[in-house]
Amino acid sequence: MKKLTVSLLALMLIATITVKAQVSLSAKGGLNMSNLYGDELTDENVKFGFNLGLALDYEFQPAMAVQTGLFFTTKGSKVTREIGDLNGDFTQTLNYLQLPVHFAYKYEVMPATRLVFHAGPYIAYGVGGKSEVTSGSVSITNDNVFGDENYQYKPFDAGLGLGVGAEFGQFLLDLGWDMGLVNISRIDDGNIKNQNAYLSIGYRFN
Repeated sequence: MKKLTVSLLALMLIATITVKAQVSLSAKGGLNMSNLYGDELTDENVKFGFNLGLALDYEFQPAMAVQTGLFFTTKGSKVTREIGDLNGDFTQTLNYLQLPVHFAYKYEVMPATRLVFHAGPYIAYGVGGKSEVTSGSVSITNDNVFGDENYQYKPFDAGLGLGVGAEFGQFLLDLGWDMGLVNISRIDDGNIKNQNAYLSIGYRFN
């Protein structure tokens, strides 16, 4: 009888949490401003890219939620260096599928309008991209940015992200920053990581 009572209480608790929880699906996309950083990198230029994907919001309390999703995001760098007597532009585009898992706190500023503060880890996997060297009228492109060679990068990436956003009914706005913690360089003693700031807008379907 005691075990039955405990089981019923557990089921009631699970049912209550499920009823209170709200799960919503959103489409999001926007602008990336990225660069690579490391001990031997001093460039501070910004490479522009984009992000696009589906976001899942699991609101388990009125002001708290877990936010995740799957996004296609472009990162990389753009630097200018001397090539002999000429200046050459080196552009690297690293395309990732990225999955963040953030804890979010939502503060209601007025009916149907909330500020959202969120932070948490992410994992990502490189699915393509290219590197391009341009000097004057000469341009050389390499489509194999991920691989096992010294001039290529490791495809796996992970790091931490944080951001602040706003919910206007079904419309979403988000400003955030991701800092990579994994060394993606294939060079011995190399140390190169991703960093990316983004601005995205979205629409919540339910």
